[in-house]
Amino acid sequence: MALLPESRTDPDGSATLRVLSYNVRSLRDDTAALARVIRACAPDLVLVQEAPRFFRWRKKLARLARAADLVILTGGAPAAGPAILCGLRATVERTEDVLLPLVPGHHRRGFATAVVRFGGARLGVLSCHLSLHTDERLEQGRMLLDRLSALGVEHAVAGGDLNDRPTGRTFRLLAGSLQDCWATAPWGGEHTSTPLDPHQRIDAIFATQGIQVLGCGVPLEQPGVTQEDLRAATDHLPVLAALKVPAAGQS
Repeated sequence: MALLPESRTDPDGSATLRVLSYNVRSLRDDTAALARVIRACAPDLVLVQEAPRFFRWRKKLARLARAADLVILTGGAPAAGPAILCGLRATVERTEDVLLPLVPGHHRRGFATAVVRFGGARLGVLSCHLSLHTDERLEQGRMLLDRLSALGVEHAVAGGDLNDRPTGRTFRLLAGSLQDCWATAPWGGEHTSTPLDPHQRIDAIFATQGIQVLGCGVPLEQPGVTQEDLRAATDHLPVLAALKVPAAGQS
């Protein structure tokens, strides 16, 4: 299997980026294995779900970022779990953590969002972890699309733990408006849950039209990523996408 393209900025200002989405289960598992997986994927952006939210959450998330050669961009407790990590190649324009309406008896959910630049490419970014409850999840999917539009950028990427399969209403809602990156350019593995028995795709990365998806999937054969680390790191498998984002003003 061919490797995904490496990150780069082209002379016309467009950028090839690697985006990783990963549910890290509040760092309750083998964080050294988790950091090795992330580092081996060489991402420009990491869309994190279930980042630490409670006691000393900033320190815990910072340790993971440092071990993965990244920095914290936004999210964590202020977004009720989703977070975004990035490399130093990113120029940050703005960030915003958004708490979603709380349904009594349900978990609080939120979005971590940012607008960043890589070379001449300007990109909106959103990390999410949607509800376990069908109707609430669908409404959160609608809010996700509204939030992406409100970022006010031509190109955007969203990803996370959808708690929904491709046949589900929320997954189909998102795939109807955005590119489902795995379906557009499948690469690597498909199923993200669970590492011990991969049988369903409930984690995904989506991109707006105009972004070229060069490949997307579970990085099973990425150099430096081992089955042992994938199984020890957390209870989800990661999704890695290579995307070519046009320079601002280009279609």
